Amino acid sequence: MSTTTEHTPDSDGPPDGGPPTRPTPRLIQNEITTEIPVHLLFRDDPDPVAVPLRPAVVARRQGTGEQPRLRRPLPAKPRPVAAVDPDLVERPARVLPGAAGVCAGLAGVAGGLATSWWAGALPTLAAHALHLPAYGGAGLGPAQWAAYAGAGALGVTGFAGLARGTTGRAWVLGLFGRYRGTVRRTGLLWVNPLLLRRRVDVRLRHWRSEEMPAADGNGVALRVVVLVVWRVRDTARAVLGVEDHETYLRECVEAALARVPVEPPGAARGSVEMATDALTRLVSADAAGIGLEVFAVQPVRVEYAPEVAGAMQRRRIAALDARQRATMLTSVVDSVEDTVTRLTMRGLVELDDYERKVLVRDLTVAFCSGRTEPVP
Repeated sequence: MSTTTEHTPDSDGPPDGGPPTRPTPRLIQNEITTEIPVHLLFRDDPDPVAVPLRPAVVARRQGTGEQPRLRRPLPAKPRPVAAVDPDLVERPARVLPGAAGVCAGLAGVAGGLATSWWAGALPTLAAHALHLPAYGGAGLGPAQWAAYAGAGALGVTGFAGLARGTTGRAWVLGLFGRYRGTVRRTGLLWVNPLLLRRRVDVRLRHWRSEEMPAADGNGVALRVVVLVVWRVRDTARAVLGVEDHETYLRECVEAALARVPVEPPGAARGSVEMATDALTRLVSADAAGIGLEVFAVQPVRVEYAPEVAGAMQRRRIAALDARQRATMLTSVVDSVEDTVTRLTMRGLVELDDYERKVLVRDLTVAFCSGRTEPVP
């Protein structure tokens, strides 16, 4: 059983027709609230029952100046790292010592001479030089041509497969588009002549870049020249994973400069080292996926961009001048204070407030004029 009343807090008059009363002010002006039924506060049921209620704030009034509630920023998603085929990993190729190729080539040459002697096509002078017995020859038949073909194939295969491995360089071998291994051995080697060879420099290398765009912590445009120390760690990924690993490294450096603020000229050494560490870490992470090992990415020359160089130079000179003036003023004040204190403590002069102010003024002028005189 419930009772209702026509009187509301916002009505303009009393229920009994008396004199009008002032409306009761609302405590919340910018929000609309909901009412909780009173009988729910005095229930005997120990088990809580979910009662559907309207939300406390159902709308925001226009023109109240209420600020929107800001949400927490979402955590940044990790940046994807460049990766190539996981099966593309450097492995040693199957090669033979160079002596095997030399022996195969000489065997092919010897087989060709023997076939010529057998067919009777060997010149007499060559037969005498080789101490071969005189033989009339069987002529050039199918057997002789087959022997020629075998000897020629053996000689070409033996000599064409010879390769010279040098320190600091490697061969990446491929056959019909498939990776067949890497040769890092040195000396004379025999490699299958059907394999495609790509020479790769695996020594420790350094690259001094051209001027690249960058920015400092305040967004001022800079031009930076960096020195990159790197080497190829995985030849298979460096050669076959990207089109040109040197170009890829250069673009990684440009991307890192766009993300890391570089301190302008004249900055502290600690800030320069922090920028170097950040650049090295980013470039190493980007280049590790293609088999490159980056040891250092160090800015060696930092200059302002031509469009802001003049303004930044004037600003820098003004800052140095202000710093010098502040240092000189501090030194003058300390000198005046020390002089007045000594004169007073030793009893050389007795000064009242006015005389003390005059003495401080005269000493300040004297010290300042002495510090600003040109040095001969």
